[in-house]
Amino acid sequence: MARAIILMADSLGIGAAPDADKFGDIGANTFAHLLKAYFEETGEKLSLPNLSLLGLVDACEAAGNEPCLISDRQTPIGAWGYAKELSSGKDTPSGHWEMAGVPVLFDWGYFPKTQPSFPQELIDELIARTGIPGILGNCHASGTTILEQLGEEHVKTGKPICYTSADSVFQIAAHEESFGLEKLYQVCEITRALLDEMNIGRVIARPFLGSNSQDFARTGNRRDYSVLPPAPTLLDKLAQDGGEVISIGKISDIYAHQGITQKHKAPGLQNLLEKTTEVMATAPDHSLIFTNLVDFDEKFGHRRNPVGYAKALKEFDDYLPTILNQLKADDVLVITADHGCDPTFPGSEHTREYVPVLAYQVGLENTPLGERASFADIGQTLAQWFNLPALEYGDGFIDKLTAPKVKGKE
Repeated sequence: MARAIILMADSLGIGAAPDADKFGDIGANTFAHLLKAYFEETGEKLSLPNLSLLGLVDACEAAGNEPCLISDRQTPIGAWGYAKELSSGKDTPSGHWEMAGVPVLFDWGYFPKTQPSFPQELIDELIARTGIPGILGNCHASGTTILEQLGEEHVKTGKPICYTSADSVFQIAAHEESFGLEKLYQVCEITRALLDEMNIGRVIARPFLGSNSQDFARTGNRRDYSVLPPAPTLLDKLAQDGGEVISIGKISDIYAHQGITQKHKAPGLQNLLEKTTEVMATAPDHSLIFTNLVDFDEKFGHRRNPVGYAKALKEFDDYLPTILNQLKADDVLVITADHGCDPTFPGSEHTREYVPVLAYQVGLENTPLGERASFADIGQTLAQWFNLPALEYGDGFIDKLTAPKVKGKE
């Protein structure tokens, strides 16, 4: 019976999508531009032989129509292509849900770029229900910058820092020790309930530690409180079919814990990759192992650090042989992304881009997949891989893969 492993390289876009003009993202290309920035700073081309071997460079050059400044380029040994997004936004839930067969075809609620950003009646109700003495922030902000600006006042007053972004999100930062981690989670849960009628996609708990503005740093105890996907996803269907759906990182939060049978947290890129191989060693047949590699987006994309992003990709590339060598004959590995976050682009928000669609199984040869009309093509392919009922969206490419000997229930 078959297994599948998805590595969601969070924010690894590979070229402006056809509708990038609607988002102000014409010219964005996360992967090509971070490679260029790395070359300009170091004088050397980045070496990513394993990602190149899986088709990332070919996919980027086909999608973005820009050269990728990379050394050790390889001829792909897997199936590779690039997908555009059907969903109306360029946010994390939309990208993940669409990949699992459920595009977001409605508009999320957003907070205005005014200050204050949040309605006063919302804040009044939040204070009344939680007992907090008030809030700080109440604006659009960078998560790291706002800690430097307001972290010390938060510790002194006990008022959580509340801010938003161009995404449909309400973020709450609080010190793990002076405010308390469980108290932060409770405030986020209450906030989530208050925002349902406003159709806000996520409330995010942003705990941090440190003694002053110079050393405040987020911890690995982030928690996302998402609304439920609007329809059953690939994850739901596999779980209902008796399969295991194993979340690593923030996957479970993104799907509001729907369709998840096991979940594992791990802080940082290396720990997430190691947890993935640990789970691969014991996951039974008819399992989906789904990992989100959040550092690319959170630590480098949003912070507009292309060289740091490049070094993190190198760390990912160096680890990939460990994962490839652990694949069984009936396993398929998929590497993709949920949106772009071009670290050389103005601002600090996501960018509307094509995402890579890289699929590999033992024995597969160079197989171009071309442009895919939706991220849902991945979910549809995996539904076929697991012998599940067809998803409503997506055009599967199972014919490009070598079908496992026994898939799901025959």
